[in-house]
Formats: sequence, C-alpha cells, structure tokens
Amino acid sequence: MIPYSKQSIKDVDLEAVSEVLKSPWLTQGPKVSEFEKHLSETFQVKEAVACSSGTAALQLAYASLGVNSDSIGIVPSVTFAATANAFRYLGAKVLFCDVNPDDGIISLSSLEEMLIHVRKNCKLNIGVISAVSLAGKPAPLAKINELAKKYDFSLVEDASHSPGAYLESDNGQKTYSASCEWTDAATVSFHPVKHICCGEGGVMLTNCPELSKRAERLRSHGITRDTDQSKDRPWYYEQVELGWNFRLTDIQAALGIEQVKRLDSSIHKRHSIAQKYDSAFAESEFCGKIDCPLLHLGHAWHLYVIRFRQSAHRDQAYHFLKERGITTQVHYIPLYRHPYHAGHHKKEDFPGAESYFSSCLSIPMHPALTSAEQEEVIKALGDFLH
Repeated sequence: MIPYSKQSIKDVDLEAVSEVLKSPWLTQGPKVSEFEKHLSETFQVKEAVACSSGTAALQLAYASLGVNSDSIGIVPSVTFAATANAFRYLGAKVLFCDVNPDDGIISLSSLEEMLIHVRKNCKLNIGVISAVSLAGKPAPLAKINELAKKYDFSLVEDASHSPGAYLESDNGQKTYSASCEWTDAATVSFHPVKHICCGEGGVMLTNCPELSKRAERLRSHGITRDTDQSKDRPWYYEQVELGWNFRLTDIQAALGIEQVKRLDSSIHKRHSIAQKYDSAFAESEFCGKIDCPLLHLGHAWHLYVIRFRQSAHRDQAYHFLKERGITTQVHYIPLYRHPYHAGHHKKEDFPGAESYFSSCLSIPMHPALTSAEQEEVIKALGDFLH
C-alpha cells in the first residue's frame, strides 16, 4: 500500500527518544524548552509555546488574544475542523468565508464581505481571523493583515500545512509562513503526517511576549510560579485563571528537536516529488483532464492536490487508485457541509469552496515516497484517465 502521507522516523529520532526514556524527566523537563528554542530560531520568532496538539495550539492562540463567548472567529470554509473547533471550545461564534476555487485558500473579497457584515450587524469584544495556509501554500497574509487592521480584527495563521513555506513579492521580498510578520500568532501541528512529527503536538508562535506568557500559563491549568512568594519558596504556585493540560512531554520534544533539524531537507525532497508530478502531468494523456497546483519554490508541499476537470472523476479515481494499492484523500469537506454546522450556512453561499471540493484529490506526497512508488502512482492515474 502506498499511503498519501506518512511519518519519517530515522535512527537519530529513536536515539533521542531513548535518551529521554532513560532520563529522570519524561515530562515537564528540559527538553520542551530546548525544543521551543529550536522552533523560535527556525521560524525566526521571539516566542514559541509547545503544546499537546495543533488544535491545542490554536486554542491557546485564540484564548491568549482574549476570545470568549462574546467573540467571533472567521475561518475559511475549506480547512480541517480544528480551525473552527478551537473557537467553539471558547464559546465564540464561528463564521465561514469562501475560498479561491483553484487552491482552496481564503478569498480576500469574501473575507472583506464577512468583515463588513460583522461590523455592521454584530456586537463583539474580540474578532479574530484564522487564515489557513493550505496544503503547503501560504495564505496572502500581508493583504489579510490589511483587512484585519481596517476592521479591527486580530489575525492568527493556521500554518499546520506550511512550516518553511513562503510567498515572494514582485520585488523579491519573501514573506514566510509561521513567521508572525503579519499576524499576532501562528500555529504549527506536529501530527505524524506533517513536516515535523512528534506523534502528536503543536506550537503557538508569536512575537508578542504578553501572548506567549499567557499561553504558557493556560497550557498548564492557568497556573503560574511567577509570584513574589515563589522567590523564597520554589514549590509555591498559584492558579490565576482557568486553563487546560495542554503540555507536551519531553519524549515528544526530543523527537521534535531531531525532526525540526530536517525541515529544510524534508521540504527539498517534497519539492523534488512535486516537480516530478508536474513534469509527468504535462504529458498529453493528462492534459485537459486534471489541473495541478502551481509549482513554485516557496511551496512547502504538505499535500499535492490535483483537481479533476470532470468532478465525477474525483470519487471514481479515489476508488480506482485504492484498488491499485494507492491511498488518496480529500482535503477537505467544507466545514458548512458537516452536520454540526448545518443550518447556519448554505452551500450556495460558497461557490469557490464548492468548486474546489468537488474536484480535489490529494495524491501521495511525503519524503519517504520512493521514485518507484511515485512512478506507480503516475501510471495508475494515467490508466484511470486513459
């Protein structure tokens, strides 16, 4: 079976985890802060707060910004459930905006329409846009930042798919995903299929020390040791607000340290795979039948998403490839189509999302994909389209 994605575990990872298992600290030890230092240096941000999942990272980011039941979160309609769920855990209302039909990235025009609607019709204490950088392609963060400032919203980037990715302007200036150059915070996931694998885990990144300090406190039940009494009594602590147990273990952090060291090489390998797909799909047997993602150097290639010109072919191809031992996936079913959100949104309001969803299929893309396996994927897809 050729999976659409999988983790990459090497001997150095096993050795790092084994070393922690032999140490006195399995959790709440020195490896977490060491991992956070690696992360802040890698993403060139001031603060990194590692936690138990990418979802937890989103919840910490939203909560640190003050999101509560009087808040509104705006989320692109094509994303994983967690982007919206983390708002709902805090009691906030969630509104969806449309996406571009060609890449599933948040639509700037739809976003501004939603922001105008909120400002005219809603009372809120905090508004937050959660911009998703999908499949490895960064969202247009600079332009979203302009809209966020114009309508007095905070901005968080869900960069779970795009660590190491960047957009390049006409003058050659690069804007990196997860750098927090244009956002209040960014989050990255360490799920096994992501670029950096910790088993489970995530991080909230920010250049704001106040947000970081609050996220650190909320990560561990809302408890702080930063008190006057703690200076003379190191065992002393106080719970100052209601938080959660979102801590990352030292075992996971040790794995993450080794994984983040290989981020650049992982992206390089993924880019080579994307180039091979791009060349193969330019052949006549594929032309006019599928569309491929735009190949550019700044893409992190978490996913390689093809889109079928005939939407009926998407599900047919899924089953055909599965019979050939090749697993694929759809990223994602638009959030408004899920029963939990049913009744609040109509699919007719999201033509971009409907177009993207009806045609998209993620084919195998991960650093461990061999050349022979990729050739098998290309051949099987060609056989289907023949």
